[in-house]
Amino acid sequence: MSNVLIINAHQYYAFSKGELNRTLTNNAAAMLKEKGYDTRIVTMEDNIDVEEQLGLHQWADIVLLQTPINWMGVPWSFKKYMDEVYTAGMGGALCNGDGRSADAPEKNYGTGGTLKGKKYMMSVTFNAPKGSFNDESEYLFKGKSVDDLLFPMHANFRFFGLEALPTFAAFDVMKNADIENDLTRFADHINTHF
Repeated sequence: MSNVLIINAHQYYAFSKGELNRTLTNNAAAMLKEKGYDTRIVTMEDNIDVEEQLGLHQWADIVLLQTPINWMGVPWSFKKYMDEVYTAGMGGALCNGDGRSADAPEKNYGTGGTLKGKKYMMSVTFNAPKGSFNDESEYLFKGKSVDDLLFPMHANFRFFGLEALPTFAAFDVMKNADIENDLTRFADHINTHF
């Protein structure tokens, strides 16, 4: 695999300027270039041309989504990107419909992806502490994992036929950050999975 599309889904807010997501995006691009990958970076501040974005998804062997988790999901600007780009891709660029047929309308939903053989990886940043996940005694997530929370995003990528690489997460980045350790863990993650 040689082509990596890196999407920095961070949306600028006064309380969160996106420095960590930008750093992780740039670090991934630099590490991957050093390993011989060709990379393209898309940010939510870019002028998004739908056809160009569809072409980038077709070009990429791996899509790396770098995103903060806002209110248990991706930022609104990336949701808008998905609504525009991914919906346009349903005509064959990303999938041929939803995979069902008239003969079996209840079966194979989500199997129409045209990007089979390609992969995706999510790298996420949280205000939530690591200990709030995978622990049944914790109030909010009740034992659920990061990937449980991210299931809708996993389903979106699978809808296009992409296969998951392990998710990377940086925790507690606003109240109890350990950025140096996060950057080291991220480098290890990239080197292990690419």
